[in-house]
Amino acid sequence: MRDFRRILDHGNRASIHEVIGQMKFVTRFEEANKFVERMQEIQKKAKAALGKAQEDIKKYADKHRGEAEEYRVGDLVLLSTKDLKYQMVGRRTEKLTERFVRLYKVKSIVSTNAIELELLSTIKIHLVVNVSRVRRYVGQVEGQKKEKPQPVIIEGEEKWEVEKIINKR
Repeated sequence: MRDFRRILDHGNRASIHEVIGQMKFVTRFEEANKFVERMQEIQKKAKAALGKAQEDIKKYADKHRGEAEEYRVGDLVLLSTKDLKYQMVGRRTEKLTERFVRLYKVKSIVSTNAIELELLSTIKIHLVVNVSRVRRYVGQVEGQKKEKPQPVIIEGEEKWEVEKIINKR
């Protein structure tokens, strides 16, 4: 009604149809504004809820996440056999296979979570591996030696002599 009076007060000699048409336009415009305001309010609430959800997810994910070990070019690392299973088909059972094999040099640092290794051509995996797939090689402690016992030759066959049985099942 205000709009109708405003139109008539300004001396416009508009027909009643024009005045009603303008009033419909004004009410549609107000409804559209209300709709936009509601949508903006809903969007703000949704953004706040998403932000809180992201913070919660990050908090719980970081609880179990440790710091990645830093490697340098030239470091020696052991490669996990987890990705090499299909290449170790002819070997012992998975249960008895070593978890980490061979010494490889770090060729370059790709990121804090990935390094490039100098791999043998027989290993068919990508040169860049995640740091979770390698372990830093720690040399033997001074005085510690890993020597395989020498076999005893009995009747032309190599055999190993057992000194003592420590435990049995």
